[in-house]
Amino acid sequence: MNNLQLNDLEHDLKELVVRTLKLEGIEPGDIDSNEPLFTTGLGLDSIDALELGVAIRKTYGTKIETITDEVKAHFATIHSLAKFIQAQRKD
Repeated sequence: MNNLQLNDLEHDLKELVVRTLKLEGIEPGDIDSNEPLFTTGLGLDSIDALELGVAIRKTYGTKIETITDEVKAHFATIHSLAKFIQAQRKD
């Protein structure tokens, strides 16, 4: 997947985050791909993570078995999440 496709995936993920979590007053374009999604940055919490994980599994068919430090790292930013999904698609 080239950078253009990765950028498209990042944009799609931003839309998914806003739509799934019903973030009021935030547009997909307002989210920086390298901004932290949890605590600081977008300020999501563990409930948001669960909802987002379900939406990502349904949308992209990814496998997220258990929540490990590695999985948490994938969910750190939109960019890291896009790279994770991209890697899952290759498997």
